[in-house]
Amino acid sequence: MNFVDELKWRGMVHSMIPGTEELLSGGKMVTAYLGIDPTADSLHIGHLCGVMMLRHFQRAGHKPLALVGGATGMIGDPSGKSQERNLLNEVTLRHNQEAIKAQLARFLDFDSDAPNRAELVNNYDWMKEFSFLDFAREVGKHITVNYMMAKDSVKRRLNGEARDGLSFTEFTYQLLQGYDFLHLYRHKGCRLQMGGSDQWGNITTGTELIRRTDGGEAYALTCPLITKADGGKFGKTESGNVWLDAARTSPYKFYQFWLNVSDADAEKYLKIFTFLTQDEIAALADEHAGDPGRRPMQKRLAEEVTVMVHGRDAYNAALDASQILFSNNAGEQLRRLDEQTLLDIFEGVPTFEIDAARLEAGIPVLDMLAVETGVFSSKGEARKMIQGNGLSINKDKYTDPNGTITSQHLLNGRYILVQRGKKNYFLIIAR
Repeated sequence: MNFVDELKWRGMVHSMIPGTEELLSGGKMVTAYLGIDPTADSLHIGHLCGVMMLRHFQRAGHKPLALVGGATGMIGDPSGKSQERNLLNEVTLRHNQEAIKAQLARFLDFDSDAPNRAELVNNYDWMKEFSFLDFAREVGKHITVNYMMAKDSVKRRLNGEARDGLSFTEFTYQLLQGYDFLHLYRHKGCRLQMGGSDQWGNITTGTELIRRTDGGEAYALTCPLITKADGGKFGKTESGNVWLDAARTSPYKFYQFWLNVSDADAEKYLKIFTFLTQDEIAALADEHAGDPGRRPMQKRLAEEVTVMVHGRDAYNAALDASQILFSNNAGEQLRRLDEQTLLDIFEGVPTFEIDAARLEAGIPVLDMLAVETGVFSSKGEARKMIQGNGLSINKDKYTDPNGTITSQHLLNGRYILVQRGKKNYFLIIAR
């Protein structure tokens, strides 16, 4: 496939240095790199557009390099930031690097014998022995302060976006990133750097450094920063980032994020975050237009991305979990849920605590619901609801007003889910 054409119809091209398209369509394998921030031991969905670029690049027959910014991660990139990042130590960086590589391996081929197999590199490996004097001689003398000051990322910080201004450390960031490009140009034959549009200034510093030091030609390609139709920040929820690590964001919550994107965003995200073809996406858009209530675009988007990141089994489990709220007699499904998914599904419902030891002997259901907790205001109200077939315990109908609740009812050894009527849920936690 033609890499640039593929990105263009997907809406994934923001800017290119002239000559980039010709380089990539010349019939020869090209090596390109994209930098990844290693300040956490997981990628989040804000990284996904760049990762998808690398995967398209490899699918087009070219060689991708994923650069973990161990050295630059110790400083912090001023692009789009209002304050400096926390500095990381080497042990943390190495841990984060290995975790990130394991996630990237779901997208990129690192292990085959193909000439375009992906590589993971860390700029800390070539920067850690680079003295300040050597850096000033070999890099600093080639790029003027005037050139650096003209970058938008620097001008914005100096013009009031940052309360404390811009430190020298961050000011030199573009030189460090520029040197990464020069190093990979010299040692890996890398002629292209890719990234988000906010990285344009840093990337072009690298192409300029290659031109001034080695007389070489290097190129740049950036993708747009992903936005939401309502102007909100993509990838952020009330609880923070949507992570690719299942321990940070459960597959259920991950699936729900994509399932709940707006109609205005769904088609755009299908192009950027899946490998569906133009015809497949157009057919989904037509189906959606015919019956928007069924949300076929969101369902397919959630399926494709969840399977890609977490696998088919995790997707199936997330799909089952998402149906529990709308299913009657779903006790068996509920009992299969892990603790985190259970808490994710019923996040925000009223909770009550009860002494776990008291459940060993059993507690009369009316006492449990109207005395020990506040699910009902009185035993009479609870009895009436049970007799009217309106109470479920753990998604199974509970029909005996003289019954008892015991430790046998606990989910994951700790929880009892009470459903009053159709929509009112309560979680009882045994401590």
